[in-house]
Amino acid sequence: MGSFLSQPSEPAKVVVPPEAASAKPAPITASREPTSPAQDSPFKSCWSCRVLSGSGLIGAGGYVYWVARKPLKLGYSPSPGTIAQMVFGISIACWGVIILSDPKGKAFRAG
Repeated sequence: MGSFLSQPSEPAKVVVPPEAASAKPAPITASREPTSPAQDSPFKSCWSCRVLSGSGLIGAGGYVYWVARKPLKLGYSPSPGTIAQMVFGISIACWGVIILSDPKGKAFRAG
């Protein structure tokens, strides 16, 4: 078990068959129809990926909010930057909840 990065790098050799090298490419035709339908990314169908990224975003948002809240507990008055940091932290956490609950947008389909 290992990744491609841990294995030694070897140059790739490309072999072109003789009939493919002499063949002329097909002319490009302008068509208005898409060639293939859009495919979903593997992230949207991978439950463990969604749990990991969603919980990571919730944790990151909680941390950002907690760091912004610390001076307020010490008695300092909130500045606009502190309020913006708290809003940003809440936004990151909400993004994580959305990833966990409905990543594809299944809840609201238009027509």
